[in-house]
Amino acid sequence: MAQLQVNLAGKVALVTGGSKGIGKACAEGLADSGAFVAIAGRTKEPLEETKAQIIANGGKCEYFLCDVSKKADIDRMVAEVLEWQNHIDILINSAGINIQQKAEEVTEEAWDAIINTNTKGAFFCSQAVGKKMIEQQKGKIINISSTMGSVGFFRRSAYCASKGAVNQFTKVLAVEWAPHNITVNNVAPTFIRTPFTEPMFKEPGFLNEVVSRIPMGRVGEPEEVVGAVLYLASDSADFTTGQTILVDGGWVAW
Repeated sequence: MAQLQVNLAGKVALVTGGSKGIGKACAEGLADSGAFVAIAGRTKEPLEETKAQIIANGGKCEYFLCDVSKKADIDRMVAEVLEWQNHIDILINSAGINIQQKAEEVTEEAWDAIINTNTKGAFFCSQAVGKKMIEQQKGKIINISSTMGSVGFFRRSAYCASKGAVNQFTKVLAVEWAPHNITVNNVAPTFIRTPFTEPMFKEPGFLNEVVSRIPMGRVGEPEEVVGAVLYLASDSADFTTGQTILVDGGWVAW
């Protein structure tokens, strides 16, 4: 699949959830564009594998362990990235989880897990990196949101709430940090074929239900999200902020 070509040579990009799915595809795209890429996640082995793949392809990469649901972990991780490279130019908040439950069956434990990872994690990563970007007077923050931040869908009340909140705080950060030449945007994919979604697609009738709502007639691939991310990470998007780019095959157009 052809990839958008941008020049990010000398830039440092931090990608949370960077060892799997959309986050991994973004990390690979950023590395292919010349960036030094820091990938973060909770599990060492897939981080090591992704780092090795990026380096084998000629990229520059390091990994950092972090549970983004914990602010102390975020602050430590950002400090470690800044020790590795003394600046962070691009932040991709891709770490995310979902626990499928009917609204009447949502547990407090599941609600907190989803909100703490998807919303709290993205916000406090943005805050920690944003402080450095304010010092630099330049930066790009890109949140991986979801079509589910704009529409409702079965068994996803907590997930939809978490992504809707991301869409809203993105606008606030965009407004507050614009004077510092920091742009803050969302990329909002529909269902993408990843290790995160593959178990869902095995549920009887689920994939057909999803595809019936996508005018393009299929789910997306991780690489199809990367172009929007690279655009927003590039100098070409210096005047684009507070926006949500839907990569959804037309779902929300209906």
